[in-house]
Amino acid sequence: MKYVVKLGGAGLENPALLEGCTRAITDLVRDGHQVAVVHGGGVQLTRTLKALGKQSEFIDGLRVTDAETRDVALMVFAGKVNKGLVAALGALGVPALGLSGGDGLLFRARKKRTAPDLGFVGEIAASDPRWIEAAWKLGGVPVLCSMALGFDGEYYNINADEMAAACAMTCRADALVFLTDVPGVKGAGGDVLRWIAIDQIAEMAQSGVISGGMLPKLAACREALLNGVKRVRILPAEAAGALPDLCSSRVAEGTEVMVA
Repeated sequence: MKYVVKLGGAGLENPALLEGCTRAITDLVRDGHQVAVVHGGGVQLTRTLKALGKQSEFIDGLRVTDAETRDVALMVFAGKVNKGLVAALGALGVPALGLSGGDGLLFRARKKRTAPDLGFVGEIAASDPRWIEAAWKLGGVPVLCSMALGFDGEYYNINADEMAAACAMTCRADALVFLTDVPGVKGAGGDVLRWIAIDQIAEMAQSGVISGGMLPKLAACREALLNGVKRVRILPAEAAGALPDLCSSRVAEGTEVMVA
């Protein structure tokens, strides 16, 4: 089976969680599955920007990205975070290949049109899966950071959840899993919902039940499901050990996002 695993937040920051996530990915690979990893790094970027004297601003869960912020994002995402994750997988014997969306023109971006303007924030406009497929044929795991090259020659910051959905769609993945900081999608009463249908998302957003970073995450889930990805699950990073059993047994943690 083909898996796309999105890793971000504490799963990248906390050494114990990172080890658990990478071991789960390793188990998938050793079971014969093809796995692509997409990662964020927003916490690391915010910390680096703060050290440089720049404040971070977010609108509807998306980072406002001027040219300087974009350049720092490229350094952090495609550099330290990406290569750190490659090293963590390599320590477990997994040959991982670190890439940005610009490498091999794997993902092409266009500027995201919003009001107010978000700067160098993009959305995926085109993709070429052959580089991911080449890594799989050689027994490797592509590790993709959430930056893509625009048709104007500029790099754009892509929301990592959107990047993961685009990756799953272009690879025709069987499953897309978001390993996150949160236990799942919470309902109005604060309890984790074991499943939600995509036609519930707009109403939950309008009523304020979901907000912030969960908005682009659920939008990405919806896009993936409507474009051929068979299963989409939001799973807490602490439960990453359940990842290899996700499609073969019942998993109680997290939230399954479904078409209906």
